[in-house]
Amino acid sequence: MTSAMTRREILAGLTALGVVRLPASAHAADGPLQFEAARPFSFEALADNARRLAAAPYVPPQVRGGGILDRIDFDTHWKIKYRAEATLDVAGGKAPVGLFHLGRYFQVPVNIHVVEDGQSRKLVYDEALFDMPSDSPARDLPHDVGFAGFRVMEPNAQADWLAFLGGCYFRSAGELNQYGLSARAVAVDVAMPTPEEFPRFTDFYLGPPSSPEHDLSITCPLDSQRMTGVVKMEVGKRGRVIMDIQTRFFARADIDRVGLGALTSMFWYSETDRDRRIDWRPEVHDSDGLAIWTGAGERIWRPLNNPARVITSSFADRDPKGFGLMQRDRDFSNYEDDGVFYDRRPSLWVEPKGGWGAGSVQLVEIPTDDEIHDNIVATWVPEKPFRRGDEIALDYRLTWSKDDPYPPEVATVSATRMGRGGIPGQPRPADASKFAVDFDGGKVAALARDTSGVEAVVTASRGTLSRIDAYSVKVGTAWRSTFDLTADGTEPVDLRLYLVRNGEVLTETWLCQYLPLPADRRGA
Repeated sequence: MTSAMTRREILAGLTALGVVRLPASAHAADGPLQFEAARPFSFEALADNARRLAAAPYVPPQVRGGGILDRIDFDTHWKIKYRAEATLDVAGGKAPVGLFHLGRYFQVPVNIHVVEDGQSRKLVYDEALFDMPSDSPARDLPHDVGFAGFRVMEPNAQADWLAFLGGCYFRSAGELNQYGLSARAVAVDVAMPTPEEFPRFTDFYLGPPSSPEHDLSITCPLDSQRMTGVVKMEVGKRGRVIMDIQTRFFARADIDRVGLGALTSMFWYSETDRDRRIDWRPEVHDSDGLAIWTGAGERIWRPLNNPARVITSSFADRDPKGFGLMQRDRDFSNYEDDGVFYDRRPSLWVEPKGGWGAGSVQLVEIPTDDEIHDNIVATWVPEKPFRRGDEIALDYRLTWSKDDPYPPEVATVSATRMGRGGIPGQPRPADASKFAVDFDGGKVAALARDTSGVEAVVTASRGTLSRIDAYSVKVGTAWRSTFDLTADGTEPVDLRLYLVRNGEVLTETWLCQYLPLPADRRGA
């Protein structure tokens, strides 16, 4: 899901630049920044332009100085620092902005514009905006080559919390100030027989926010072979990072699968399946599960997998209340990584505005043998195909946070574990697996440990279930359900589980796609 540059390198680089805020007015008069003439600006005008572009043939972007850019590898790229005195301040000190230079992995330039009072001014590229070594290949680039993207800093400019770099991707460090998963404006034909298409932001219009809740307004036209569009984001950091997003997309050609509110993450392995671990750390993942709040009000938790082949799971719905890729496990000892701190990675929640109609939340899981690849995609796919001449208008809110921004009343899944089925001390059936699912919080946390009548409702798409139980964990407030599944072969098994008492649902619904290993490799 990434280019030749690994996600670990990208995330490391996002912390490599520090900038100092200066007033925007100083840039034009006294600072190093130069702007083109002012032009009228509005979201509606950009949407109209995207509509017109969709009726015209696609013109691919031109890479200038490609041979030189190829010489700007990872190490060379991060030696090129945006100058502190060139920092953009377009929002009264709330969100200073620094820019990224082009390089081997980001060769297509984007235009940066500053918006004020309904007018926009395009920033002119100048090598002098960057500190770079005297022998840097960047000094040989055309004098107007352009920028790669930008990052948004804290008001004191000591850290950044939002970055746009490549395609139509963007990342936030979230509530715990640690970059992890990413969002993208749209996903085109993910996990289809044909190659995936990657629309790209062509311009960024940066301006003051429209409300006190936000710190910055970002408007981004995008383009690709089969679609155009424009995305407006009102962004703010108040502990959690909130992004209110308005989108307009236009089909230049037929698209079989268009993904909206798209999220991209990494999952290598967790405590769920010990047989697939090949690294010394207990767990390695940016996200451990997909959470869904359906239009009917059901809360769902689906633990992530690292499958042996690409698997797409669809969860049909109408007018969903939200979905997200979440990092629930916040215990450092479960990761033991003091370099990239997986325990601090943000969760990312998509909250639709207005009715999204019929469609499905689709989860794509791609095999990976390392942590450097984004191999998880979650997105909303409308039921209606996106055909040439069609338009989509979709608005939503993204919340980058530590915890679920809308915690359910019912208990949530806190752990999923698997092992050999059967009974200790007795012969273990080769085709039996045991599952232990812990629920905590909400309604189960309020139960006394000796509460009677709590039952587990479990179903499986194939195989036989046995030894189903539900009981209070003796430490803390969690309740646990255990059961055995006997299923031959290695085809996936879809499992569903929740706890009830006297007809009342106590927990969210645990959905699991179990990927059986060969019998001789199950459990230990």
